[in-house]
Amino acid sequence: MKRPPETLLDVHRLSIAFEADGERHTAVDDVSFSLSRGECLGIVGESGCGKSVTALSLARLLPQPMGRILQGEVLFDGRDVLKMNARELQHLRGGRMGFIFQEPMQALNPVRTIGDQIAETLMLHSDMSATTAWTETLRLLNVVHMPDPEQRINDYPHSLSGGMRQRVVIAMALACRPDLIIADEPTTALDVTVQQQILSLIRELRETLHAGVLLITHDLGVIAQNCDRVVVMYAGRIVEEAEVCELFAAPCHAYTKALLAATPRLDLPPKSALPTIPGTVPALSELVQGCRFCQRTGVPAEELVQRPPLIEISPGHWVEACPRCSPEVWAQL
Repeated sequence: MKRPPETLLDVHRLSIAFEADGERHTAVDDVSFSLSRGECLGIVGESGCGKSVTALSLARLLPQPMGRILQGEVLFDGRDVLKMNARELQHLRGGRMGFIFQEPMQALNPVRTIGDQIAETLMLHSDMSATTAWTETLRLLNVVHMPDPEQRINDYPHSLSGGMRQRVVIAMALACRPDLIIADEPTTALDVTVQQQILSLIRELRETLHAGVLLITHDLGVIAQNCDRVVVMYAGRIVEEAEVCELFAAPCHAYTKALLAATPRLDLPPKSALPTIPGTVPALSELVQGCRFCQRTGVPAEELVQRPPLIEISPGHWVEACPRCSPEVWAQL
């Protein structure tokens, strides 16, 4: 008998704002989603849609004092992260929750060897001695397929390639066998071959650890190959959520359709122009209360005063029901 999935992460009505020059601007607006153990959930959208801010808030890593969580719950294994004290957060970060950051060079200390940095993570979250931690560090470098790990363990970050640095960050994230792996653009600035190696490694470790994976990217190809479900974010809101196969086969929201249409395809004639989405994501200070993709397409702001509801059109398939962006869904209301 198949065991029902166990919910690991449950984010409920999360809203996040940033304060600047005495003004507050909402970057993530009433976002909810969940993730089960062993599942990979993708969050996709253009830059500036709130993906990374959402991820950082899960471990309360928002930049301070500007970033502020206005409301919501982040239930990790049944406990609200937003109510944890400093000691509990230290145990959570790098322990039960591992981060693979977008820029590995910024995530690593340039004046310490990679071996020292991984070993420090192990000693902080366990009672390992320095000798045992060093041995485990070498094992982790082998696990992430680091070339010549016995030599690289004593190298500094600047002497490693981008792919090697990303492997170090993954090793640090996995050092304590976390229950949740948050991968924020883990293949940024890597060539295609290294991208595939990194993604294959994440899949391998997900299966080995039976960990939940939150994969943040703007690449729909990465989503299609690696995720079970996908959340589409635009301007701080979720506009569509579904299982990957259903989303690619039957997208409902105009923004989701536009993202899929802008994906390069092999069946297009040579040298044909790639479709693009006109306009840009509005600045936080310019966001309207109503449908924000309509705002991008030129609908007057005075017509966009009411937020469209998020409705479930089939089991697990949620769409923001805007009469312009998802008329078929709106018709069901």
